[in-house]
Amino acid sequence: MKISVQSIGLTPHEPLESHIEKKVSKLGTFYDKIQECKVFLKVENNSDRSNKTAEIILAVPGDDIVVKKTSATFEESLDLCVDTAKKLLIKKKEMA
Repeated sequence: MKISVQSIGLTPHEPLESHIEKKVSKLGTFYDKIQECKVFLKVENNSDRSNKTAEIILAVPGDDIVVKKTSATFEESLDLCVDTAKKLLIKKKEMA
């Protein structure tokens, strides 16, 4: 699975990039037909402390799986995205 990371308005530091790589690569164990994974990181423009948004787009045969979460840190947002994507992948695998 090819993983690409795009960050809008920020530069992700090395621990964050390795966190993304580690978490996202595990998704392949739940559904083996994932062709590509795009991760988008963005700081929302509001005064709220929970303004770090992570979005994961998984290219799978049929429909792409898109998950978007916002929380106080990118790591937390990413973890929430991965948990949700995992459930969706398991559901997709069961329906196949």
